[in-house]
Amino acid sequence: MDELLREMEGYAALHHVPIINERGRQAFLQVVQEARPHRVLEIGTAIGYSSLLMAQHGAADIDITTLELSDERIKVAQGYIDRSAYADRIHIMGGDAAENLLKLQMTGQKFDFVFIDAAKGQYVDYFHKIQPMLADKAVILADNVLFRGYVKGDVPTPRRFKTIVKRLREYIELVSQPPYVTEILENGDGLAVTRRLDT
Repeated sequence: MDELLREMEGYAALHHVPIINERGRQAFLQVVQEARPHRVLEIGTAIGYSSLLMAQHGAADIDITTLELSDERIKVAQGYIDRSAYADRIHIMGGDAAENLLKLQMTGQKFDFVFIDAAKGQYVDYFHKIQPMLADKAVILADNVLFRGYVKGDVPTPRRFKTIVKRLREYIELVSQPPYVTEILENGDGLAVTRRLDT
């Protein structure tokens, strides 16, 4: 498995595919190992790297539904997943994430762990759409919430990133309101760990 993951890291570097970076990876794995999730929803498959990390470090009966827009990336991800021990545990849904989240709502499924690593400007929308699908005490992990240091602090935001930064600030505010509590791990590009308090 480690050999497969190293191969994927090489592919991602060569083809400029964003995967969870080395600094963020340890924090990511720590959250997954603490939560030991059974039913995972991932928004943003890319090449399947984080799916395989979650499968390796989650519960023994883990089942992952992962959403990806790009047909090319789905093909690459499926190739890697098929070579792993978790081929029957990871299911890729192709197409627009917002539409697929609405389809998943209709199935009545519940997820105890959600990992968001897709279009940064859509995080608020994704958060609203996953609400009906969260199990009690679900953990929601969102990557890149500090977006190159522009979201927190005094660094001036280039015009082309202003909308993304504004929406990520909205996301952080949203997940910091009761009944949610959020911790931002500043490893990598910022990982928001959101838990629902017992009500």
